[in-house]
Amino acid sequence: MEELLSLTDEQLVSDYSNGNNLAFDILLDRHKQVVYSYIYFAVRNRELTEDIFQETFIKAIVTIKQGRYTETGKFRAWISRIAHNLIIDHFRQKKNENTVSNDEAPVDLLNNPSLCDGTVEDEIVRLQITSDIRKLISFLPDSQREVLEMRYYQDLSFKEIAEQTGVSINTALGRMRYAILNIRRMAEEYEIVLTM
Repeated sequence: MEELLSLTDEQLVSDYSNGNNLAFDILLDRHKQVVYSYIYFAVRNRELTEDIFQETFIKAIVTIKQGRYTETGKFRAWISRIAHNLIIDHFRQKKNENTVSNDEAPVDLLNNPSLCDGTVEDEIVRLQITSDIRKLISFLPDSQREVLEMRYYQDLSFKEIAEQTGVSINTALGRMRYAILNIRRMAEEYEIVLTM
């Protein structure tokens, strides 16, 4: 066993293909954490990860036993590629199973952005808008910026804002109104788009 542990992946593959099952156990122990983590990161489901993980190593066993393994010096890359292909196969199959038609629906459900998960592009735009708003807030007069930050970032009521700042509720409301008007004005002036 000790001498098997010191062998390279390629030597272990060779030993396994020649009938030494212990050699594959060592390969499995050596690479299982990386392969499992890779699969889980892609599918985010433990049960599905287990299934794809097992299928990955079964494919590896069959390929090696049939003498079709030719990736000398690259076992980890090879086993990861098998896992990757199985993940893609899973998502393709799932996509085909979930295909529905929108032809008969009175409302276009499939192209309604409010019913969809956001894309990477949507997230980038949202982050840019948030960044632009924060910059615009920094240019507001202190009294307006204070009320706006307390309301939107600390989620305080106007009554709480009035108490903490020592002004009336109407003054707090007025400062908020002017803060929003000033942000809109600056956005127009600098041609900054604040909507998706």
